[in-house]
Amino acid sequence: MSTPPLMICISLRYADAPRIYDWLIEAFGFEKHAAYYSEDGKTLLHGELRLGDSFVMLGSAENNEFGKLVSRPAELGGTTASPYVATTDIDALCERARKAGAEICMEPTDQPYGSRDFICKDPEGHVWCFGTYRPGAVSA
Repeated sequence: MSTPPLMICISLRYADAPRIYDWLIEAFGFEKHAAYYSEDGKTLLHGELRLGDSFVMLGSAENNEFGKLVSRPAELGGTTASPYVATTDIDALCERARKAGAEICMEPTDQPYGSRDFICKDPEGHVWCFGTYRPGAVSA
């Protein structure tokens, strides 16, 4: 039996994860994959969103074992990491995100290494980077 290839997924915590789950679909074009809610529907216990072959996992900020290890940007006054999404049509995606209410931190910009990027924040302050650069591509 062969070992399946590794997959790296990011996992983010939000104060209002049920709202952000839908917002990420609207703003960035993620597709619903899975969502498990508390009985009252106010807590997203575990959510998965798909974009191409990649996934983002998210959930409501709770004082559980994982929640004690991970802080939200509002708790830190910033963030210590940001997802980078390699994609195409950066300008159209930036406008989609702006229309959904994302704070655009860097307008679409051509980079010296050949990528076209933009950076934004979601409604709870997580920083998202989008660009045409594909990690692992052969560089000059």
